[in-house]
Amino acid sequence: MSMTQTPKIGFVSLGCPKATVDSERILTQLRAEGYGIPPSYEDADLVIVNTCGFIDDAVEESLDAIGEALHANGRVIVTGCLGARAEIVRKAHPEVLAVTGPHALDEVMAAVHAQLPAPHDPFVSLVPPQGVKLTPRHFAYLKISEGCNHRCSFCIIPSLRGDLASRPIGEVLAEAERLVESGVRELLVISQDTSAYGLDLRYRPDFWRGRPIKTDTLNLARALGELPAWVRLHYVYPYPHVDALIPLMAEGLILPYLDMPLQHGSEPILRAMRRPAATEKVLDRLSRWREQCPDLVMRSTFIVGFPGETEAEFEELLDFLRAAQLDRVGCFPYSPVEGATANALPDPVPEPVKLERVERFMAVQAEISRSKLAERIGQRLTVLVDEVGEDEVIARSYADAPEIDGEVIIAGAWELDPGDFIEVEITDAGEHDLWAQPVTD
Repeated sequence: MSMTQTPKIGFVSLGCPKATVDSERILTQLRAEGYGIPPSYEDADLVIVNTCGFIDDAVEESLDAIGEALHANGRVIVTGCLGARAEIVRKAHPEVLAVTGPHALDEVMAAVHAQLPAPHDPFVSLVPPQGVKLTPRHFAYLKISEGCNHRCSFCIIPSLRGDLASRPIGEVLAEAERLVESGVRELLVISQDTSAYGLDLRYRPDFWRGRPIKTDTLNLARALGELPAWVRLHYVYPYPHVDALIPLMAEGLILPYLDMPLQHGSEPILRAMRRPAATEKVLDRLSRWREQCPDLVMRSTFIVGFPGETEAEFEELLDFLRAAQLDRVGCFPYSPVEGATANALPDPVPEPVKLERVERFMAVQAEISRSKLAERIGQRLTVLVDEVGEDEVIARSYADAPEIDGEVIIAGAWELDPGDFIEVEITDAGEHDLWAQPVTD
């Protein structure tokens, strides 16, 4: 590289939305310091790979991405969750330049500076107020904390990302305000445990718009509701204090949507997972929430084939699923993760049994989803436009988070732009998606 050329950093971002936010912050800092971000490995002076390391498939994908970058470019810095397990990275790819863990902006930049000195001192004004975004212009992830205080037996997130570390609420709200001012129409609030937000700070107050505000989920949601954007909550554990959020949803301050990872419906399995094991209380709470907010949509994720799961316990899970009548559900076969305490549990479930149970689980949920979506036919909904094609528009209702839930498909050519809100009438429904026409009267 000539000293007169702008140094260029290639970038690969893998993993969950929390990792996406980490990537956005690294890219923002790179741009602020004058580095170029080329679209290909070949045009880069080095490559940063932000990895995922949560389950074995993610580890394999990350190692493959590192190998591809090394083959194409030869100079690679590794960061992210797999970077917290540096021995795995260095065993597979000893030639990498540096390895850091997740949310390690300073360490990543130090590694970059050691290889390619910055063209100039950082000037944040050189980048948009919200920095670099990897999502479309009209929605953004708003990360409110790092890490987790839970010690679920199937999970190694605390060893990768540490214990709960909440961001000051004033800082979070200021970022949200900048995002909305830049054109964001939907804020997706993410963390490892959104309902624990502020616990580590003892909920101490911070300042926003000149007034003190307590650092907790309720006050955050109430303040975000003042902004002219949809606010969607992800990863909310079923704590009793979540009850206080439901009135905000009923009032329309935040979307009546809860992403709550329940994981199972059998209390013995939940205890083995080290998860809250009170399924009847969860069902009672869901019923009460729906009475208070009839429009409430619930999504959740479940693990089947956990070590020791019997056929009877799996049937308990199916019974729970039928009773809960959740709107959106993901299901995954248990995957041993290196370092997870669940790996030592007796009676592992054979792989074919896991896969067969996933199929049975999703068949039950498909019927629930199909029935719930059919009830939408004839309703009028406000939707947010994601894509505009020549012969159809792809949008989402309040019930649909991007990339994980369904879509509202509007047939025909319409003069719309991504980020537009429009009112539609639902005309048809499937297992996951809805079809609609714009309301013109």
